[in-house]
Amino acid sequence: MNRTTVLEKVFMNFNYIFLIATSLLMLIPFMHIVAGSLSSGLAIDRGDVQLWPSQFTLDNYRAVFSDPNIWRSIGVTVFVTVVGTASNLFFTSLMAFGLTKKDIKGRKFIMLFILFTMIFQAPMIPSYLVVKSLGMIDTVWSLIIPGTISAYNLIIMISFFQNIPEGLVDSAKIDGCGEYRTLFRIVYPLSLPSLSTIGLFYAVSHWNGYYAAMMYIRNPHLYPLQVKLRQLIVQNDAEQMLHNAALLTVQSVEGLKMASIIVATLPILIVYPLIQKHFVKGSMLGSVKG
Repeated sequence: MNRTTVLEKVFMNFNYIFLIATSLLMLIPFMHIVAGSLSSGLAIDRGDVQLWPSQFTLDNYRAVFSDPNIWRSIGVTVFVTVVGTASNLFFTSLMAFGLTKKDIKGRKFIMLFILFTMIFQAPMIPSYLVVKSLGMIDTVWSLIIPGTISAYNLIIMISFFQNIPEGLVDSAKIDGCGEYRTLFRIVYPLSLPSLSTIGLFYAVSHWNGYYAAMMYIRNPHLYPLQVKLRQLIVQNDAEQMLHNAALLTVQSVEGLKMASIIVATLPILIVYPLIQKHFVKGSMLGSVKG
């Protein structure tokens, strides 16, 4: 018994050390990017910036927010994230609620088909041809509709709904509630943790998505924020942005890239703590079944 207790303590201490080290490995580069975004171009070029700003300035952020293309990309990304997440949650929950019915015909075949799509995903060319045939090339809907339901999130939501006592659903039916009313009045209020969890998964996927935009969007005015960020980092559009903001002689291109990264990352960092309680609870519920 004592030997087991000692081994457990050693294992837990090792876990703590490992998690702290991993957190530092992720936090230190982020702190360096934050410090660089708040430092002058001269300090960055001299290598004076480590984990704290040197020659503090907000010129990098002024350059970022003075570019109309950045605001346009933010608007596209916000629209895709809000509308996409709402449609994702609505259609995923509808399908998940239907598949919790054990007496539905063809349920096993549908579940096998969903698992099949998780293992064998559609290649790039067939996906492009389908989107093109639907007339969604160069529209924001090409960033929303093709990924309306994620098989992985669908299976997680099914396991959430299976945790709801069947007696509540049966009582609602006895009181005269139909399937849709039961879903909206009974299932949804009891599933806020699960909806928050799946919603966060979908929202992060939309906010960070750039692969679909690279395939389906040709119009630069419809580029989401992550594609614009890629152009700043890879294609050296940052120098043109500094020139437009009349800061080319005083600020560093690297500082502008760092500020753009923070602008693209900050909204998700703000949202997560607000729903962390529901997220943790939803993750625990999802581990009971599935």
